[in-house]
Amino acid sequence: MNIFSNFESGNIDVVKADQPGDIQLRIKKDNQSDFYQWFHFRLETQAQVEHGFELQDLVKSAYPEGWKDYDVVASYDREEWFRIPAEFDGDTLRFKVIPEQRSMYFAYFAPYSYDRHLDLLHQAQMNFNCELETLGSTLDNNDISLLTIGEPGEGKKKIWIIARQHPGETMAEWFMEGLLQRLLDETDTVGRALLDRAVFYIVPNMNPDGSIRGHLRTNAAGINLNREWLTPSMEKSPEVFLVRERMLKTGVDLFLDIHGDEAIPYNFVAGCEGIPSYDERHATLENNFKQALLTITPEFQDEHGYDKDAPGEANLNMGTAWVGEQFKCLAYTVEMPFKDHNLQPDAFYGWSPERSLAFGQDMLAAVRVVVDQLR
Repeated sequence: MNIFSNFESGNIDVVKADQPGDIQLRIKKDNQSDFYQWFHFRLETQAQVEHGFELQDLVKSAYPEGWKDYDVVASYDREEWFRIPAEFDGDTLRFKVIPEQRSMYFAYFAPYSYDRHLDLLHQAQMNFNCELETLGSTLDNNDISLLTIGEPGEGKKKIWIIARQHPGETMAEWFMEGLLQRLLDETDTVGRALLDRAVFYIVPNMNPDGSIRGHLRTNAAGINLNREWLTPSMEKSPEVFLVRERMLKTGVDLFLDIHGDEAIPYNFVAGCEGIPSYDERHATLENNFKQALLTITPEFQDEHGYDKDAPGEANLNMGTAWVGEQFKCLAYTVEMPFKDHNLQPDAFYGWSPERSLAFGQDMLAAVRVVVDQLR
């Protein structure tokens, strides 16, 4: 029996693995950081024998409440990712499985590999309306990639969508794949109508270093990118610095920042209520966008989510707040669950890559509803 994490986004420490029924593991921290929650490892063992796992020391993890009612994600072929029931006692997550094959993968959520990320970028650029550009390099010398979709023109809206500031939130890039599929489908009238009215600037992965390293929330230097937007630097957060510089050149009429939430088992959005310039126009845009999503898909709801910031108390170091204030535009953080969407539960798959992808497609339809209201 062997346990491996010597691959891209792999993350686990083996405490004990002498017997199949008693496998004890711990999650490594992000580099130069105390954050830890993302795990990804491979078990190679005898098939058809029950194995018992313990993930230990989770009370000190980034989001201990995220383990309550959480089921582990697993795969034999790295294509289909299903759920394994787990129990959490406040510090240790326990689960059992009888492997059907000798080799089996486990992860916090279905991984989105860097190879798939590169495929996404280069398949997108094959569309005549799409241009791929490298804005610069990360601290690990990976590309910070931007897709520009649509032809600039007078009166066209500028729509920015970014994902995976927090690299362990892989559902965010699955979402981006679905959104890009629909936007670039020349037979889809939603995508066509949007490109008549807007230019899209899309960063499918803001944090390739953290994604490759197997981090939950930070880049190579242990920096949480979603706390860097007010004063980013090339030394600590080139990812934000370079994207922000391009935004200042293009302008922004609508901004979506795609994330995953460890604890809340629902899809929801978080807006800009606390920014200094928030006004009735901004509130109306936010409400119209949410109402459109509620109409389009049962995968969205607006009852459960984050508490709204009091007036003037938004944290402008965060992407959505900084963009909303800087450009006086509609700006939303989109959150998806690591667990399941409780209003539409699926015991076998939970919230999944496929549902994330479909949610990205639905989100594009909601953008279509409000695009003519933007200024």
